[in-house]
Amino acid sequence: MLRFIRRLLTEEDGPTAVEYAVMLALIVGVCFTSINALADRTGESFDTSAAELSAVLGP
Repeated sequence: MLRFIRRLLTEEDGPTAVEYAVMLALIVGVCFTSINALADRTGESFDTSAAELSAVLGP
């Protein structure tokens, strides 16, 4: 049992995998946030363009 605990504390594969998983989760979160913000801005831009075209061309 003591040998298992000692090996668990000295082995670095587990923490490395956890670190990569945390980094991946952060990157995915930033990507989702960026895409959401970009989608909102794009929708606003199309709405503004449609309103301006309607004003110029008439109903």
